[in-house]
Formats: sequence, structure tokens, C-alpha cells
Amino acid sequence: MEGVIRVIDAVTAALGRVLALALLPLLALVFANVVLRYVFGTGSLWMQEAVIYCFVILMTGLAGWALQTGEHVRVDILYSALRPRWQGVIDLGGTLLLMGPFLWVMWERALPYVQRSWRMGERSIETSGIPLVWLLKTMLLVFVLVTALAALSFALRAVLKIRHDRHPEPAP
Repeated sequence: MEGVIRVIDAVTAALGRVLALALLPLLALVFANVVLRYVFGTGSLWMQEAVIYCFVILMTGLAGWALQTGEHVRVDILYSALRPRWQGVIDLGGTLLLMGPFLWVMWERALPYVQRSWRMGERSIETSGIPLVWLLKTMLLVFVLVTALAALSFALRAVLKIRHDRHPEPAP
């Protein structure tokens, strides 16, 4: 089981590092938009949409990595005081009862939406906009896949906590 966790974590981390590279063009585009607007008094719709694309890629693509590294939001009132076994019970229960159904419903609802966008080759409604709206919508499915992969690793770690009453090796 620990080998499976290591493989999933390695894939999630590698994907996260690649997608995190979208931060560089995001920063450059925001800077360029500000300079164009406030220094030259002009703007670019294409550049503004590109900021949105980079942001969507970051937020949806990095959700799994955030879960893997513990960077997601967690309300920790009693959790840290519990033994690892009980932490595992909470982690596994939350993953199976909350995250699993959420991801399933999201996949079921997003798939036809994304498929329709691909079929019609959906483009920006603006003439000078980016013609890749289907890519933005595809990121909904990417979000579900990378989060589900990280959730599987998270659930397996919870099983190890329950079985051994100890914290498994941390993610790389």
C-alpha cells in the first residue's frame, strides 16, 4: 500500500510542479496588463483573458497537489489532539463520505458540459478573445481527476493510520 501511495504522490507532485509553471505567465500577464493600462492608457482583451486562463489552470490543476501536501483548508479544532488512528478514521470518513460524492457529482455534471464545448469548438464571445474556451471547461475534469488521485492517496494514508496507529511516511 505504501508503494501505491508513493507512486500516486510522485505523479501528483510532478503534475503539480508542471502546472505551477502557469504562475510565471500569470505574473507576467498581470504586470503587462497593469503597465498597458496605467502607463499607456490602453489594454488588451486577449491578455486579460489569458490571465483568467492561467488562473483557472492553477486553481483547478493544483487542487490535488494542495491536498497531498496538506495545503488545503482544514478546520482543526480537535483533530491534532487525536491519536493517529482516530485522525485516520476522520480522514477516511471525510474522503469517502464527502470528497468522493462531491467529485462524482462534479464529474457527472461537468462531462456533458465539456463534451458539448469540445464538439462546438467553443471560442470566446469576444472577437479578439482567446478561442480556447473548451480548454477552460476541460480543466473542470482535470480538477476532478487530479483531486481524485490525491484523494486516493489521502484515503490510503488514512487506512495506514487506522491499521498501525501511526503517521505514515510524509509525501515527498
